[in-house]
Amino acid sequence: MHKLLKIYIGENVRWQGQPLYRALVLKLKQAGLAGVTVLRGVEGYGQQKVVHTTRLLELSADLPMIIECVDTAEKIEAVLPDICQMVKRGLVLTTDINIVKRG
Repeated sequence: MHKLLKIYIGENVRWQGQPLYRALVLKLKQAGLAGVTVLRGVEGYGQQKVVHTTRLLELSADLPMIIECVDTAEKIEAVLPDICQMVKRGLVLTTDINIVKRG
């Protein structure tokens, strides 16, 4: 069985002197996960209900970031404690998935 790990954080969140999204990518790579994608949102808001956007007139520096990873349930579950420790403010979720095509 495979799982999707999805992490929602702000672009400006840091972990030990580097952007958290970068630290998460390195942690997932170190844990041997198959691959990771980081997506930068163009607009969004979180728990505080503050809208962050890339629109020029309302330029925000703290855009939403989404980190996604697909791998076996075992590998995802093994790295979750470290991920949850690193993500102090954000959302971490997993869901079971079926891989339909691998290319």
